[in-house]
Parts: sequence; structure tokens; C-alpha cells
Amino acid sequence: MIEIKAVSDVQLAFPANVDDYLPPWDTIPEEFKGHGNKWNSLFNMVFFGSSRAKDVWMKPKEGVDPALAGRHLKCVMGSFAPTHQHKEAGVAYLMSEWFEDWGYGEET
Repeated sequence: MIEIKAVSDVQLAFPANVDDYLPPWDTIPEEFKGHGNKWNSLFNMVFFGSSRAKDVWMKPKEGVDPALAGRHLKCVMGSFAPTHQHKEAGVAYLMSEWFEDWGYGEET
């Protein structure tokens, strides 16, 4: 499992350099380098501020602190440093590593 890194309040507010938080492009599996899977869909929904995002639940994998993972993901998503494609693929990949599933409404 990829390490979840702590993010300070300053890093979260001003996420300038996220190189240590985002997997290198060549290590991200191809399935995340497009718009075809559920994790890319979740990234886009949250990133672009869909009204449905407020109803999303995410089931963390064993041993994952969802609050820590959420800060890590939010930091990467807020940075202007990586290309959008790298950011989307990397965040989608990280979400798949740290969470079993996601959905709307009540968790099933």
C-alpha cells in the first residue's frame, strides 16, 4: 500500500509542491490514465464540485485513516504544480489504494 503522508494546515492551504504526495507518472497503472474507471469519475466529481459529491461515502481499507487520507488527497487536488492529467490519474490511483469502494447515499 502506498504511504499516506501527513499534511500540515499550511500545506493544505497552499499546496505548492506535491511531488512527495503524488505517485510519479510512470508508476501509475494505465487504467487510471483515462476517464474510464470509478476512481477517475470520483476525482472529477469532487474536483469540479458536483453537487452529488456531498452525498458520497468512501469505505476505507483496513488500517487506513480516512481523515489522513482525505487531507493527503485534498492537498494533491489543490496544487497547480502537476498537470491535470497527472493529478487526476495519481489521485484516482491513490483512492483505489486506500479505499475499497465508494457510492452515494447510504453505504451498502
